[in-house]
Amino acid sequence: MTDKQDEPSEFFSRHPEVSQVLLILTDINGIARGKLVRPHELEVVFDRGRPLPSSILSLNALGEDVDSTGLVWKVGDMDCFARPVPGSLKICPWIKNTAQLLLSMDPKTGMPAAAADPRLKLAQVAERLKQDGYHPVLACELEFYLLDAEAWADGEVKPARTCRGLPLEQTQVYGVQDLEDMSEFFEDVYLCSAEQGLPAETVISEYAPGQFEITLTHREDALQAVDEAIEFKRLIKGVAEQYGMIACFMAKPFAELSGSGMHIHVSLADEKGNNLFGSEDAEGNELLRHSIGGMADSISDCMAIFAPNANSYRRFRPNSYAPVAPTWGVNNRTVTFRVPTGPASSRHVEHRASGADANPYLAAAAVLAGIHHGIKNKMDPGPAISGDGYANADTSLTINWYAALDGFEKSEFVAEYFGREFQHIFSALKRDECNQFFAQVSELDHRWHLRLA
Repeated sequence: MTDKQDEPSEFFSRHPEVSQVLLILTDINGIARGKLVRPHELEVVFDRGRPLPSSILSLNALGEDVDSTGLVWKVGDMDCFARPVPGSLKICPWIKNTAQLLLSMDPKTGMPAAAADPRLKLAQVAERLKQDGYHPVLACELEFYLLDAEAWADGEVKPARTCRGLPLEQTQVYGVQDLEDMSEFFEDVYLCSAEQGLPAETVISEYAPGQFEITLTHREDALQAVDEAIEFKRLIKGVAEQYGMIACFMAKPFAELSGSGMHIHVSLADEKGNNLFGSEDAEGNELLRHSIGGMADSISDCMAIFAPNANSYRRFRPNSYAPVAPTWGVNNRTVTFRVPTGPASSRHVEHRASGADANPYLAAAAVLAGIHHGIKNKMDPGPAISGDGYANADTSLTINWYAALDGFEKSEFVAEYFGREFQHIFSALKRDECNQFFAQVSELDHRWHLRLA
């Protein structure tokens, strides 16, 4: 990789046409925040960092300050320094003459905002595993809907038309016709991915009209894997807009259709890259089972991360391919922790709890924290589920937003792995959103109760 001080000059020698650069810091909600700067400003950014207001990590999903985080008036909305993520200065092929650069708060000069930086949380948890000799290998699968942008402008939410102008009306899971009809869009996704160096691979038609999934290659550096997931979500959204579509990563955009998840595939390697989960036994070795035990034990503490919005909880339904209990199994998509089939060298766990709306940094951090917790305490996940995991499940996952926030706020596990400052800031933000959301009176309230209550 290019030395970070040389990265801008090397980049602009290849892209002299670039006239503006988006500086992107991912907030707690997974929303891109930052500034648009001119190319000549990057030398200072790489040399000394970029000051950003502490309140940039105090914002709710509506972009409003939440003063109870302690990051606004209490600290005078002070400047906190963010640093470039090495290797993330990339062209934005969907925006003319524009590049982007990911930022993360400096652990020292970025305080107090650094306490709320999602990328730093992932870095810290991954480092704990590395200190114990475990190197996390990770990949993300992203499910999303392609929606009609023109219809949304008129107040209607419906699947997009194909690149051939035909409506997407049937589920047709794994259908090739929908892929053919969207081939121009996916070709541009792959071309843009190549320009950004993103490892986009298989695309499939998912279990709803207009719903698709694209996989990303696993990386031996967990931070790199999640940086690429962040970049890839932006790319899909950007390319979709060029086709008059909205790429929607809501967990449940349609009540009657399948929800969208973000499946996190994870294993542990030694310092030489050997898979420590590798075992001829399909159920894995003791290390894998302890890891699953820790993820299962901590999942309710972290549901506010895996399901961060009111809409997130509409995804968790039996027989929906979304989990309802902290179960595990081999080659079984009805459980939360799936051990895919394959050779011993590929043995890993697919964590299926996160919605596509979850912040990838925080979701991955919670997964890795659960693994570390399980290994440290030698936790037993119990027997693997065979067959229908929904029929055998106790439906004990926390699938209520208020309950999830209560569990997060009281969790000693969260305090240990994320820090009490982050625990407070995240809770304050999400309590604010939760209270605002449930204060709204909806059309459904009127239809159910206006005359009859």
